Amino acid sequence: MKVKKYTASTLPEAMKLVKADLGSGAVILNTREIQKGGFLGFFTKTAMEVFAALDNDGRERIHKPIERNSRNSPAASPSLDAKVLADEIRQLKGLVSAMKSKSDAADVPVPLKEWEEYLVSQELSPELIQELMNSMSGKWNSFSDQEQEAYDWSRWMSDWLAARMQKSEFGPFNYETKFLNVVGPTGVGKTTTLAKIAAKAVLKDGKRAAFITTDTYRIAAIEQLKTYAEILNIPCEVAYTADDFKRAKEKLADYDVVFVDSAGRNFLNPFYVEELQRIIQFDSDMKNYLVLSLVSRFADMDAIYKRFQNLPVHKVIFTKKDETVSYGAMINFSIFHKIGTAYVTDGQNVPDDLIDGDADKITARFLEGKKNG
Repeated sequence: MKVKKYTASTLPEAMKLVKADLGSGAVILNTREIQKGGFLGFFTKTAMEVFAALDNDGRERIHKPIERNSRNSPAASPSLDAKVLADEIRQLKGLVSAMKSKSDAADVPVPLKEWEEYLVSQELSPELIQELMNSMSGKWNSFSDQEQEAYDWSRWMSDWLAARMQKSEFGPFNYETKFLNVVGPTGVGKTTTLAKIAAKAVLKDGKRAAFITTDTYRIAAIEQLKTYAEILNIPCEVAYTADDFKRAKEKLADYDVVFVDSAGRNFLNPFYVEELQRIIQFDSDMKNYLVLSLVSRFADMDAIYKRFQNLPVHKVIFTKKDETVSYGAMINFSIFHKIGTAYVTDGQNVPDDLIDGDADKITARFLEGKKNG
């Protein structure tokens, strides 16, 4: 890795130097304000110093925060630890129930065994599987042999799951607030997803839209959003600091809707969540959508969500539906966290490959493999 230092009067000027020297693949390691010039401590000028690197082999890296920030990073709160513990206990109970049910497997009819195997393959939580199979068994036993064979069990299961999920609010962004902010870990497709939502706002709904990006961690991320902005013919403001973000909001005050992109980080580290909160003013005129990839394990999604609970998170966007055959995480998330899905994405095409979140559609897709199997 090649690390270099750049100095300029302002942070944007320093970033231009980085881009010119290292290109769009540069990674910002650290920025700080320094004093330059002067005589005997007088007449100094403020400047910005940026340390950047270029990873030539493109391998994924983990960047540690500077030691000063690490010391100042508060430990996870007791309330968060309690929530994590409660969740682990809940999952353990589900596993115990599932294991107990296996001891009686010889008494379970073959069709119900097949359903249980399918739910496990879709990574539905053990607790939900046990609850669902108990309800299904009760209904099965109330039918005659002929009724059992003729009954639409897929429809019954879809209705059962959708009824539990509909306790949450599903559906796309409907412009109830001026700002829509997307947050989430690295690599889930936040910027592309935000561009899809913005394209729908401009091209289909006729909204005057704009972008703000706080993703200054990678030069390429800024360029990507600016490219989308040029295609849609809308402005894109870059916010390096909280003051920059405030000025950008004021500058875009006359627009119907402003879409805010943020950096993807390892948000299991609370430092990065706090860093995000320092730059973006999360107020009542902003909706926050958490973007998660369906190729991730539900346990990882669960841990990420808990780190963002204080924002708060209003809805979830699930990406990369086209890269997995398991959809149980969407159902687990909705039922356990009582939070709805705004969108599901199933490809990279902008503005296409964006599906409005709907509980019935999600359960139908979840059960599609059983119908086709």
